[in-house]
Parts: sequence; C-alpha cells; structure tokens
Amino acid sequence: MKLNCGLYISRIRQINGRIMNKILSEKNISAFNGEQGRILHVLWEEDGISIKELSFKTGLAVSTLTKMIDRMEEANLIKRIPDKKDRRKILIKLTEYTNSLKGVYDEISQKMTDYSYDGFSENEIETMERLLKKMLNNVEKAERENK
Repeated sequence: MKLNCGLYISRIRQINGRIMNKILSEKNISAFNGEQGRILHVLWEEDGISIKELSFKTGLAVSTLTKMIDRMEEANLIKRIPDKKDRRKILIKLTEYTNSLKGVYDEISQKMTDYSYDGFSENEIETMERLLKKMLNNVEKAERENK
C-alpha cells in the first residue's frame, strides 16, 4: 500500500496558506500574511517568549524565524524586549496594534477550521486531531534523535 500522508499534509498546508492570504486580502488586512499569522497565533496564546521557544512552538528554524521577526518588527507587529530576569535573553512581544487584530484573526482561523473539517463528524474530528498529534509527537521524537 502506497502511503501519501506527507504529500497530503504538505498540500493541505500550501492550500490553507493560499486561502488564508486570500481572506486576509479580502478583509483589507495587509499587516501580516498567513505565515506570519502562525507566529502571531503562538504569541496570542503566550506573549513574551524567547525566539527559541517560538521556534519550537511554530516549528520554524531559528534562522528563518529571526528574518521573519525582523520584518514583523519593522511592520510594528512585534517588539523585542530584554527579559527582566536574564538581560542576555530577548523576548518577543506583541504590540498593541497586533493585539487589536486578534479578533479578526480568530474569525479567519475559525473559518479555516470550518473549511478543513467540512463533512466530518465530531468523532472523526476528535480522531483526526488525536492522530495528527500522535504523528507530530513521532516526528518531533525522530528530529530529537537525529540531531
């Protein structure tokens, strides 16, 4: 049996990104794109975390994340602040402007979830979430073991 899970996940991610960017455009939101939305989503959940923590939570490499954060800081979406407990550590925080966009982002995010799970029963959604989390844990473990 030929398995295409990786291909499906990759295609879903690409298509979701295109849909997200289209919806952002339709709502005249040019402040951030779908990829930056991934970073903002994590920060809306837990604001004021290090780049290393943000890298882990988004799955983005620190080098990629640093470039994106530079652009997001220039766009007044985030700010870098020194950690009060450890001045060598820099924390990434949302700006007031970005916090004002959370409601719109949540609305778009819910729409994306609705698109993704259209036609699924509650049981299928729970099963899908559980299996995807299990798969994520597997690949995170493999990544740690292959460093």
